[in-house]
Amino acid sequence: MTAQLSKKGEAWSARFSEPVSDLVKRYTASVFFDKRLAQFDIQGSLAHAEMLATRGIISQQDFADIQRGMQQIAGEIDAGQFEWLLDLEDVHLNIEKRLTELVGDAGKRLHTGRSRNDQVATDIRLYMRAAIDDIAALLRELRLALLDLAEQHSDTILPGFTHMQVAQPVTFGHHMLAYVEMFGRDAERMADCRKRVNRLPLGAAALAGTTFPIDREQVAKLLGFEEVCRNSLDAVSDRDFAIEFCAAAALVMTHVSRMSEELVIWMSPRVGFIDIADRFCTGSSIMPQKKNPDVPELARGKTGRVNGHLIALLTLMKGQPLAYNKDNQEDKEPLFDTVDTLTDTLRIFADMARGITVKPEAMRAAALQGYATATDLADYLVKKGLPFRDAHEAVAHAVRACDGKQCDLSDLSLVELKAFSPLIEQDVFAVLTLEGSVAARDHIGGTAPNQVREAIRRARAQLA
Repeated sequence: MTAQLSKKGEAWSARFSEPVSDLVKRYTASVFFDKRLAQFDIQGSLAHAEMLATRGIISQQDFADIQRGMQQIAGEIDAGQFEWLLDLEDVHLNIEKRLTELVGDAGKRLHTGRSRNDQVATDIRLYMRAAIDDIAALLRELRLALLDLAEQHSDTILPGFTHMQVAQPVTFGHHMLAYVEMFGRDAERMADCRKRVNRLPLGAAALAGTTFPIDREQVAKLLGFEEVCRNSLDAVSDRDFAIEFCAAAALVMTHVSRMSEELVIWMSPRVGFIDIADRFCTGSSIMPQKKNPDVPELARGKTGRVNGHLIALLTLMKGQPLAYNKDNQEDKEPLFDTVDTLTDTLRIFADMARGITVKPEAMRAAALQGYATATDLADYLVKKGLPFRDAHEAVAHAVRACDGKQCDLSDLSLVELKAFSPLIEQDVFAVLTLEGSVAARDHIGGTAPNQVREAIRRARAQLA
């Protein structure tokens, strides 16, 4: 992959006795999807050229000509005037051919000391680094939107569920903070992934390095890489950094999907906990009354798409011997689509979170169903000296009695409650209220409103 471009534009055509068929050209070309790497290809090429000039491998005049040509090419691409040619196979050869047209032999000298193998690996890492930075900013915006929602409803009570059954009362603010935590870990994973993305493969050449006296550290510094890849075979052939990104992206989408599921359930008229702003919903072509939560539904579906890209990349790499193989061309479309899907999803979810209307009355009514304060009654008896297992059994009998009477524990009289344990006194009714239940969870990570507000304060400080 290191030969000069022929008159036809291929980097290797002098070796062959017949041209590539049109079918093979279409099958093997990547230019119509990898052209999104153009700005990063130019960025990497300019750093490579500067290093070649510094080391005396090309002249300063060649470097100046390359800079001038690349500036024009970048302008043509930005203006939509650059002609992308299928015959030139990929983004790299298209740019190199145009550069040679503009600056002559200087353009032909640019590829000295490198291969398309280390060139594309560098371009992808530059692209991914920028994408991760964008995603980190979007994760921050989503968490801030959720913090705003949590702060507005730090005292709003709704039922917490296990097994989709009413379990214990929590606050809606506390519930939103759970997603703030999830997306916070996602941001940590992205930041950690970025460290391994931010290593320079350029200088590995095709697979064995180069005979030219290059300075890889200079190129790394020019491009903002933290270090260089330490083995030339590994540098050009592995895509574990892309797989790691897709794994982190799949986890982000999993958290998005869990939140989507709850939003869909909560918006159902049978639940009615929230409403989502009209701009995120659609209607029905036949049923005039419908308001469908399309955005969370579609995000839930797109999670499968991103998960599929992760599996595709894992499968792509699992059978490849060292070093570079053409299989690796198939890394780009799943990676690009993962970036696009995740970026669009996070952007719209941050906006949608600010368009959620909470219905506290419906949440409170639901929390009064299912004996949500039963555990509080058990804890009350334990604090009175009863062993927990005995307290658990006493409350279970009380719940069974309420089932028969179709009432809540708080609806029972003191005399009725004493039938289950003589330890119960008048102060029990403070324990059986929803407000008393959430306020009692007054520790770090608990649902007490003051703890929720403190958690919001800490989260905002971290995001400042």
